[in-house]
Amino acid sequence: MTDVRPSQQMRDLGVVQHGAGILAERARGFDLPAERDEAERTTDELFTAMERIGRVHPFAKGMGIAAPQIGIGRAAAVVQPPGDAPAIILLNPRITSRSDELDEQYEGCLSFFDVRGLVPRPLRITVETTALTGETVTAVYERGLARLIHHEVDHLDGLLYTTRMRTGVDPIPVEEYRQTGRAWAYE
Repeated sequence: MTDVRPSQQMRDLGVVQHGAGILAERARGFDLPAERDEAERTTDELFTAMERIGRVHPFAKGMGIAAPQIGIGRAAAVVQPPGDAPAIILLNPRITSRSDELDEQYEGCLSFFDVRGLVPRPLRITVETTALTGETVTAVYERGLARLIHHEVDHLDGLLYTTRMRTGVDPIPVEEYRQTGRAWAYE
């Protein structure tokens, strides 16, 4: 019996894979509160997908999934921080400010799980989202959580983390990535 590649495993779990057009498109925002039912349905589907994936693969650094990754072209994503922190629901997220201070860490992506890439990201971001009731909510995220949130917002903008990597730096095969199960390190 041959081992199933990580990307095939994710495909089997319902995750849209690299090369699919929906991953390169900007997701359509929700008109809230008018589209509240649709937004709730979408986030329910994201939580269901996250639960399915989490049963197969542990995510020590937390994990996130964006609606386009499960074939829904809407501006919704869910992020599960590491540990017991509650999940963060992002509807119509928009990064309104970024710290100038960056750091570079390896990231993976459910949509091309065979590789990991070294990605520079701001250490602090401010994000505006829309509540189901239609109000704008602003939150500040730092370090690893900022990285997770930024990665998912990029998905909703039609960007993969490879677009953020420095020129001349390529993703490495997951077999060469040796930090599996360890949290990102910050000084």
